[in-house]
Amino acid sequence: MILILSTFPNKEAARKIGRGLLKQKLIACYNLLPVESVYWWKGKIEEANEVLMIMKTNKSFEEVEKFIIEHHSYETPEIIAIEPSEVTRKYLKWIKES
Repeated sequence: MILILSTFPNKEAARKIGRGLLKQKLIACYNLLPVESVYWWKGKIEEANEVLMIMKTNKSFEEVEKFIIEHHSYETPEIIAIEPSEVTRKYLKWIKES
């Protein structure tokens, strides 16, 4: 299982990609959280209110990454994978079945 994190400009954009990932069975589920982002972009500091999507999957990172890149509005979308060190067996079973 991996967690994949990606930010979006708004909830609608995140939901659109999240639903597409679900329909393609590339992820088991996702969560959306509002975040305040401060970052360097093209030589200056930018600030933005964004939506962070946390996706759970047992599929390959590359499959999910490809889908996000093809459908994301950002020039350089954040797509980060994290492998949890521990996951309850029952939850991991659900992820694999989903």
